[in-house]
Amino acid sequence: MYGVILGKNPELGRAEFFSFARRFGLKVKPIEEGKNWIVFESKPSIERHFRWLGGSLKLVRIVGEGDEAIKDLEYAKLFTVSLYGRDDWRLWRKLGSAVKREFKREGPAKFFKPAKVYSMPAELILKGFPEVKDIVFLFRDDGSFLVGETVKVTDPFELKKLDVERPVQRPILSIPPRLARIMVNLTEVRKGLFLDPFCGIGTVLQEFVLQGLPAYGSDRDPERVREARRNIEWLRKEFRLRNSARIEVCDARKLKRCFRERFDAIVTEPYLGKPLKRNPGRGEAIKLANELDRLYFSVFDSFSDVLKRNGRVVFVFPAYRLRDGSIYRKERKWLGKLGFEVLSRHLDYEERHRLVRDIHVIRKRS
Repeated sequence: MYGVILGKNPELGRAEFFSFARRFGLKVKPIEEGKNWIVFESKPSIERHFRWLGGSLKLVRIVGEGDEAIKDLEYAKLFTVSLYGRDDWRLWRKLGSAVKREFKREGPAKFFKPAKVYSMPAELILKGFPEVKDIVFLFRDDGSFLVGETVKVTDPFELKKLDVERPVQRPILSIPPRLARIMVNLTEVRKGLFLDPFCGIGTVLQEFVLQGLPAYGSDRDPERVREARRNIEWLRKEFRLRNSARIEVCDARKLKRCFRERFDAIVTEPYLGKPLKRNPGRGEAIKLANELDRLYFSVFDSFSDVLKRNGRVVFVFPAYRLRDGSIYRKERKWLGKLGFEVLSRHLDYEERHRLVRDIHVIRKRS
């Protein structure tokens, strides 16, 4: 039995996790869920594929339930404790002491506590303390808990490298590499041709290439295409990859002029409008969305020309945080008229954001 610890957007992370399981053919049977964790049954092969998750932090092997399960943990000379579902440093120390007492039955054991850190981030294990075992407690609402140990951690340094060490960066305008990975998983497509028709500097293309997928990209701006090619070449050298990406200067509304291929999946964040200086009112948000839909309608009409039957599209539409704090999300019935079916929708944003990503998972009907 395993547990997965979800990232800062648990709703999106949960959707990605089950899409990821279907994409890689992993038989996952959910057992129970907390606010930021899922416990499930699966074969050990999930450990091999875990690195390709973007919206999860840790994979935990569950050893049991309650205080008695501490006795079933494998001995470690150095260990730390992570609590999920509780934010109580006294409880953290108490459980850490209980683990230490149990481990000392087998040999010397130290509760590894970095200065002024309540619970050691998994990043520290990766950064220089690989011998430290991360003991995990998953708390239910009634106060009972499951006990496990971390077996895999999403590598934050790889994701950071993909973002800030590539030769061309556009921090405000390009999506984070972690989100690109999530969006690729949401397609549930494991094999076939992948396209990003608003590739920009190539963040989504990087993920295609990293995963060994046949990668195609385009942008109407020749400068963006040159920048994307630079980033892909850097990626190939840095990660010693043989595969690359074909990137063309092309208007996303006229894709069949640039590509003869038929694609299995399209993953993209298009132009989302000008940066907002303030939170809009509802009427203003409707107007902004309607104006952009003129572009998006033509884009999806173009998708019909290059997407295979039952092909998937993961597309970011704009939503808006209004002055009253609510979020305006437009329904786009015109997608059905063009032969597309919306399978799911997921928001991704931070409280300070005025523009909200409304991620749609869409299927081209056969």
